Amino acid sequence: MDPSQILTAILLTPLVSAAIICLFLRRGGYVAAAVSVIAAFVILVLSFYWLFNWDGMEYTCGDSALTILQFGGFEVNIGYLFNYEAATMLAVVAFVGFWIHVFSVGYMDDDKDKGRFFGGLSIFMFSMLGIVLADNLFMIFIFWELVGFSSYMLIAHYWDKDFAADASKKAFIVNRIGDFGFLVGIVWAYHFYGTADISAITEIIHNDPTKAIDGIGLLLMCGFVGKSAQFPLQVWLTDAMAGPTPVSALIHAATMVAAGIYFMVRIFALLTDFTLDWILWSGAIMTTFAGFCALGQTDIKKSLAYSTLAHLGYMASAIGLGFPGLAIMHMAMHACFKATLFLCSGSVIHACHHEQDMFKMGGLFKKMPITAIAFFVATLSISAVPFTAGYYSKDTIIASSWGLYAANHEGIYLAAFILTMLGALLTALYMGRMFFVVFLGKSNGHGAQHAKESSFWMTVPLIVLGWILSLGAGWFVQNGLDGTWADGKMTALIPTDVAHFMVDGFHGEHNGWEGAHEIYEEAHAPWVEYISYACIIGGFAFCWFFYGRGAPEDRLQKSAPGIYHVLERHGWFDDLYDWYVAHVQQRFANILGVLDLLLISGLAVRGTASVAGLVGLVCRSLHVGSLHAYVYWFLLGVLIFWAFAFGIL
Repeated sequence: MDPSQILTAILLTPLVSAAIICLFLRRGGYVAAAVSVIAAFVILVLSFYWLFNWDGMEYTCGDSALTILQFGGFEVNIGYLFNYEAATMLAVVAFVGFWIHVFSVGYMDDDKDKGRFFGGLSIFMFSMLGIVLADNLFMIFIFWELVGFSSYMLIAHYWDKDFAADASKKAFIVNRIGDFGFLVGIVWAYHFYGTADISAITEIIHNDPTKAIDGIGLLLMCGFVGKSAQFPLQVWLTDAMAGPTPVSALIHAATMVAAGIYFMVRIFALLTDFTLDWILWSGAIMTTFAGFCALGQTDIKKSLAYSTLAHLGYMASAIGLGFPGLAIMHMAMHACFKATLFLCSGSVIHACHHEQDMFKMGGLFKKMPITAIAFFVATLSISAVPFTAGYYSKDTIIASSWGLYAANHEGIYLAAFILTMLGALLTALYMGRMFFVVFLGKSNGHGAQHAKESSFWMTVPLIVLGWILSLGAGWFVQNGLDGTWADGKMTALIPTDVAHFMVDGFHGEHNGWEGAHEIYEEAHAPWVEYISYACIIGGFAFCWFFYGRGAPEDRLQKSAPGIYHVLERHGWFDDLYDWYVAHVQQRFANILGVLDLLLISGLAVRGTASVAGLVGLVCRSLHVGSLHAYVYWFLLGVLIFWAFAFGIL
């Protein structure tokens, strides 16, 4: 098979799966699940077959791209652009996606609509793979919208419950706001550069850096702000936890929200210094803001959702600092440990009869040891405990911000360092709180008292993603790209071609992990790492003494209800947006509705007929059946006649 055939097979496999389920297996139950899981396994095999046989050279379809729309000289093509960042994203989507499919078999065991659920997973995989492989901005936008559609379907899986229906609509609408700016940016880029091809635009800017325009970069960034739930469109992600937990793991931890990060890396050449500064400020602030909000949640999934927002902020910070390879690295590490945390939460929720309040759990370590150990390892990894997967990427982002400040003495880098370090402390706080409350102490609810370890389908993904990858995915950094095995195809637990971009970044630009680490080493500031260790130890120690083991109530809520309420409401963003919609947007819409009725439907469409009809309505209203009124109208008519007769009118 040539490269185009392999990539086409990878892309179309989930679409075929979704079509089979939609047409024949909507009530198929386990058969539909089997079709979807097999499709995910085929994607995994084909993806790693391609990665192991790829020569490392950028691959594009060229003239063989499929044209799906043409108006004169304007064309929309479906083609492939495969390079190192695409290799990384493909490995993440294929590998993590497969194990989430496996977990879903056990989690959705008693769901009567599992056929529809697995069909939705397949549609999502097709949409996500389209973004990964797309070679032009228009193709990305098409699959971008398909991702939005499929996430809408999956979040609304429990469509008969109001909270799920509302959450799906909220996610869909909020993302459309970001996508509007995204589409305007695409049209502007096509008009300005004369092409929507990513490679061609990158080449134009490399030849003439002045071709990078602030406005285009900022508008394209709107897509990232929507999909990756960054300020000010972060409000949809936590509500999206209304969907089944495997959806939260696949869409809102490992792949969909990471699509925004991947896209910004894809178009990194387009981003001006001003745009990068904007991304850095936004990302650094989000690492802290979301960390605080996580402490105000009792729902285990919502707390993890805010954690996702915080770590997306770390990835955005890495891009803003100028290290896209490091951003992709943290995206891959995050996919492992955050998918593990969400799947562990799903295992706990399933075992506790769908209870999601952390303070009604407790004492689950002895009853669910596999889940508890996986959660513990992923907690260490997300907290950047040394030698875990998260340590190599997250700690380097923090350290590189200080390194850039030491080298340039610019306040933005110092602010980024302070905010990301504070985010590290908050990570230890909300993750320590979660682990101690859920897994230690005694049971605080009926579901927790009768909980038992989950099935084989649910525990195996926890072992693979939690016990193994959350610990070992980052080990390759210790030896760079030298510690390879399997004829050089694997570096530690990651395909070498995937590790290449994480470590080196774009070819020749040294903007991956290695470049960021060197910036930090040049600053000669080992105390930065000591502060990071102190944040981890201090955060866990505080949780141990403040929250205790298996606490039956949130002690922050009890001791500081005012602060807790602010964190619970995440700064009243939803309330502010609700007020704006009700009091500003709706009134503006009403005005437009009246103008549409009068000017468009009335005058422009019906023309003089509408004027005659309006005159008729007015004249008819004058016939009130009163003699006195008719006398007054008669006198008014005489006056008008007199005015005409004497030339006044």
